[in-house]
Amino acid sequence: MRYGEVHRESSETQIRLSVNLDADSESHICTTVPFLDHMLEAASFHGKLGIDIQACGDIEIDGHHLVEDVGICLGRAVGEALGDFTGIRRFAHVVTPMDECLVSATVDLSGRPHYASTLDLAPRDFGIFHTDLVDEFFTGFCSGSQITLHMRQLAGGNAHHLCEAAFKSFGRALGEAAAVVDCEIRSTKGFIDK
Repeated sequence: MRYGEVHRESSETQIRLSVNLDADSESHICTTVPFLDHMLEAASFHGKLGIDIQACGDIEIDGHHLVEDVGICLGRAVGEALGDFTGIRRFAHVVTPMDECLVSATVDLSGRPHYASTLDLAPRDFGIFHTDLVDEFFTGFCSGSQITLHMRQLAGGNAHHLCEAAFKSFGRALGEAAAVVDCEIRSTKGFIDK
């Protein structure tokens, strides 16, 4: 079973989370940021990822620290669960619609952190979750997991729909790229650095 677990405590956030890449199981997500919970539930469901998160932080300031730190910790747990990358598909490209919105996510489980995005989210608050936190979350995730993620907006519209299409594409692409397809390491070097 490919499993990763991270505990992080700082003056800003307290996070306990785990990821099981081999269990299409129900996730349990409570970050105290309801919109982030909604997005992560969509990503875990459509990516068939078993994710458990208990997190809290200084949301009386705003959601920035908690959202970024959840991204970093989730990335670290995924990186731990991937192990030495043996047998994984490594690459995945997914396009997901959400009504009028259309977003693609392309993943390379490369051992190299990089996040690039053309998401054009109108400034909006969903409770304490501001739309600029979408990029903060994915930047943190890529840093923590040491993977490459490209998000592309192909059609836009409602900000909620656009965020949801992004997180669903992310979950699906991550699940597909992390799927075990053989016993090889997909690198001409013979290994993937982390």
